[in-house]
Amino acid sequence: MFAKILYPTDFSDVSKKALAYLKRLKDAGAKEIVILHVIDERKIEAIVLYGRGNSCVFIDNMEQEARREVTAIEKELRDSGFEVKARIETGIPLREILRVEEEEKVSLIVIGSHGKTNIKEMLMGSVSEKVVRRAKNPVLVIKR
Repeated sequence: MFAKILYPTDFSDVSKKALAYLKRLKDAGAKEIVILHVIDERKIEAIVLYGRGNSCVFIDNMEQEARREVTAIEKELRDSGFEVKARIETGIPLREILRVEEEEKVSLIVIGSHGKTNIKEMLMGSVSEKVVRRAKNPVLVIKR
């Protein structure tokens, strides 16, 4: 039923909790997981505009850290018997999640309810809430 699943992650505690639920979907027929981490382009713009020091080094460090985190998740899911595809994209998280949902033709999205920026989410609505409203496929939201 949910053979191919999109797992957007920002490496927050809630997204790690979502990973545990994701593994349980193996028994429900899940075969393939697409891990997605989006480097928010608005953070990059802020670093370039207002950052002190070498912004290129900071951005490079963000990308390297994302790659390390994604690689660890990828290994964990492969060890659990899933086929895994990892993607690191740069853009607006909501837009990238919806774009990848369509490109990868997933049948389910598993996402944490809150990311690392709780204050902003309270004011503007969380990415997960917007994904629920705009995704074409079912979305499983994991609460903290």
